[in-house]
Amino acid sequence: MQQANGTAEGHAGSRQIEAVRFAAADGGPRREFIAEEVPVALVYNRFPFAVMLATPADLEDFAVGFSLTEAVVGDAAEISDVRTREEESGVEVHIEITKDRYMRLRERHRRNLVAGSSCGLCGSDSFAEALRPLDPLLSMRRFAPQAISRAMAELPAHQILNRGLGSLHAAAFATPDGAIVAAREDVGRHNALDKLVGFLARNGIDREAGFVAVSSRCSFEMVHKTAAAGVPLIASISAPTSLAVSFAEETGIGLAAFARDGRFSLYATASRIAE
Repeated sequence: MQQANGTAEGHAGSRQIEAVRFAAADGGPRREFIAEEVPVALVYNRFPFAVMLATPADLEDFAVGFSLTEAVVGDAAEISDVRTREEESGVEVHIEITKDRYMRLRERHRRNLVAGSSCGLCGSDSFAEALRPLDPLLSMRRFAPQAISRAMAELPAHQILNRGLGSLHAAAFATPDGAIVAAREDVGRHNALDKLVGFLARNGIDREAGFVAVSSRCSFEMVHKTAAAGVPLIASISAPTSLAVSFAEETGIGLAAFARDGRFSLYATASRIAE
């Protein structure tokens, strides 16, 4: 893991603590920056719906992205306001949604989605809720292998917090030629993706016109959130899981994994790659 350095100073999502290094050359007490991880409560029209452990940065993006990928709303226009409020034990994010969406939310299983930063499905109270089906993506968008390699090569430059703290995941959105236009970081890989989706939605960026690049493994919830956001392909630096591969094939999402050093393996939806 990279040692903390000045690149994290002043950024939301990091804090400085006392540490003691044990080493032959430069051991001793020191102050280091580490990533913040706090409970973030998502409250819809004063109704507490979910509590996630997340990095307290870009929380407005997180709220919008989570609302879209978890089908709380079908469009960002159904969200009229997002406000954050710091509490002693965490952060509350208050989201105002339309009356119709609020009533649908209350009709869903009354569950408290308490999830760790590494688990995007913890708290789901049934198989149907955890494996919520989605319609296949009808977009015919295809991407050149060189575009995927370019995006993965550019990704580290957009991991500002991770460069200083060494403990955050990143999710980035790339154009068809592989240029990264936006990136978000979080201690949870699925939180980073939700933040990215929220940013794209809030800024009116066409999600079907590019692909997602992530610094983590590609598990089911990463593919599910990609499909829910309407993004045609996800490229991961690490390995996929069996459920991720099967769901990507079902929904028409390209899944490229082990994407590093100018190469990758395609595990689902070969039609997303332009030969």
